[in-house]
Amino acid sequence: MDYFPIFLKLQDAPCLVVGGGDVALRKIRLLKAAAARITVVAPELTAELGEMAQQGSLHWLPGYFASEQVAGMRLVVAATDQRAVNQQVSAAAQAHNIPVNVVDDPELSTYITPAIIDRSPLVIAVSSGGAVPVLARLVRARLESIIPAGFGLLAAFSARFRDKVKARFGDVEARRAFWESVLEGPVAEAVMNGREEAACQEMEKRLASTQDTPSGAVYLVGAGPGNPDLLTFRALRLMQQADVVLHDNLVARELLELVRRDAERIYVGKARANHSLPQEDINLLMVRLASEGKRVLRLKGGDPFTFGRGGEEIETLAEHGIPFEVVPGITSANGAASYAGIPLTHRDHAQSVTFVTGHKKDGSINLDWPALTRPDQTVVVYMGLTMAAELCAAFIQHGKPADTPVAVIEWATTARQRTLTGTLSSLPALISSYGVASPALIIVGSVVTLADKLAWYRRVENGPATMADSPQT
Repeated sequence: MDYFPIFLKLQDAPCLVVGGGDVALRKIRLLKAAAARITVVAPELTAELGEMAQQGSLHWLPGYFASEQVAGMRLVVAATDQRAVNQQVSAAAQAHNIPVNVVDDPELSTYITPAIIDRSPLVIAVSSGGAVPVLARLVRARLESIIPAGFGLLAAFSARFRDKVKARFGDVEARRAFWESVLEGPVAEAVMNGREEAACQEMEKRLASTQDTPSGAVYLVGAGPGNPDLLTFRALRLMQQADVVLHDNLVARELLELVRRDAERIYVGKARANHSLPQEDINLLMVRLASEGKRVLRLKGGDPFTFGRGGEEIETLAEHGIPFEVVPGITSANGAASYAGIPLTHRDHAQSVTFVTGHKKDGSINLDWPALTRPDQTVVVYMGLTMAAELCAAFIQHGKPADTPVAVIEWATTARQRTLTGTLSSLPALISSYGVASPALIIVGSVVTLADKLAWYRRVENGPATMADSPQT
């Protein structure tokens, strides 16, 4: 290693910064975050630094650097645009064996400032040894995207229980296993969701228990419309922690590849009149698995609370006292419309949007037709493919013009996406001719006319369709 990584305690420690410009400001912000006592030497200060000096959050020595100013300092930073001055600062600090950083000049520095991921008290530093700072920042950006903001809360919470855990588990391996189960289980999730009191209660319960089996929990996770890039960070993290995954046919196979490799996978797909497991059995299966101490991931296409039956499932979990969490996802309607170039609202076309399901629990399509046929709105139909002919007929029967533009979007946001456009009168033939299959959404309204102009992801096929047409795949 060219540099030995180390973390310095700077609370109330005297630190000297030479320079009063924007570069110095960036270093001073970091030192302030570490609660250092800062002295700045510079003829002039930026407006922000001047305000800090007026507020007393730093001490300003107007003028130019003198070597005696480094005496008694814990840390020195040279941040001027004059290398001769920076050389003087470096030489004076090294003469007193004080760590010194000369910004963007590793040759004159005895330490360098890393790229920092701050989840205090958890802090991660990334360095390229001063050779390629941009690379260190790119690595930091990637780490920022995968390390939850709540890890800081989790670190502070865990520190409070450190002595109790040490007293409960004398064996190092047992202690390690306990912490792993805590930091990847319901306690950690409760902390990061702001439910610290519940987390404390569960932690005390775990410490008092003589059983080693951890408590189970269920996570209802929205997988989004299909494209793995549209997953939330939290969804991805839970997918990689789950012991068992319950999924259906609305979850793209690319998403399942992101689930933890050794997790048990259970298919609970439901299609109209063809349920691999009735909904009630799915609910009870989650209860049983969680009661066995397993972390259960219920992976749902789109968003769990938008025609995803998430409400029904967590009702059962709540009745049985099973801890659960709901992780929202990008709704299928939003994803499909965005990738098809169809804005759901538009000042010239639609001032409102309504989401409906193509059939109710009993299989009927008894919808609020007067509301759905109002002008200047968009209607998005979930699970309407098998009932498309009946739906289109009902729209027309209740006053919607037969030439109202419609679109059907299959496998939205994925490489298999197809967007087909037509009218209420031609949609059933369009679906039949192109062999459109689930998952697919139907969009009704004049906003569909914008698809040809605004489509950016896949070409739009326009109806009426015939078997001679060549659809985009």
